[in-house]
Amino acid sequence: MTQSPVILVTPSTEGKGSEFGDLSISLSYRYTDAVIAAGGLPQIFPATSSRAVIAEAVRRCDGILMTGGDDIDPKLYAPNLPAELAGKVGELEPDRDVWEPAVVAEIRAQRKPLLAICRGHQMLNVALGGTLIVDIPTQIPNSLKHSQMDRKNEQVHEVKIAADSLMRELIGQESLAVNSTHHQAIGKLAPELRVVAQSSDGVIEAVELKEGGEGQPFLLGVQFHPERLIDRNAVFLQVFRGFVEACARWREKNL
Repeated sequence: MTQSPVILVTPSTEGKGSEFGDLSISLSYRYTDAVIAAGGLPQIFPATSSRAVIAEAVRRCDGILMTGGDDIDPKLYAPNLPAELAGKVGELEPDRDVWEPAVVAEIRAQRKPLLAICRGHQMLNVALGGTLIVDIPTQIPNSLKHSQMDRKNEQVHEVKIAADSLMRELIGQESLAVNSTHHQAIGKLAPELRVVAQSSDGVIEAVELKEGGEGQPFLLGVQFHPERLIDRNAVFLQVFRGFVEACARWREKNL
């Protein structure tokens, strides 16, 4: 019997958990449910900054899912942020900002498949040398309403998908209506990445590695939340199936 590929899932962090009020991790079931529906076996990353443990955790999995969460500390990409923009930064996850860039570094070093969602998509860009738009309404005049938390399970705006992209291959169409629950977005693109989907106001909605991605078998970052839409439109499950299938191929090749 073929074993399901093991998918390492990064959680959010919370200053106070429900058991003892300690620093805790948090993760929506939607992520792990989507991985299971696509044929993978999710395991939760232990939220540690130990480089040795991070390297071992990535080594023992067949692929990594980086999830959504709170804002990324602008010190990672814009240490001299003007006060006007600094005031627009929301809740932060300081511990996560330490270990998640190290996870990205190990993913690239070990050439493991990666699916990065929302904050994960932004962190991928930051960890590879890019920047973020701190607040879309402030920095992009006449932008779409991207922060629609009250409609997080609904498709609220269209994105255009590049023809020559992994995302187009997975989705099978040139545009897609997605949900939208963010006020930040990719700003300056990291040198290793290319844009493969955008909304009508120019906000980057998906990224992949540039051609010849140095042996990386699968890398896709999306700004929207496909895990919240798989029960509404089967096309969103295709994102997870494509990812899990890439993880299975990696597993078979490297056993």
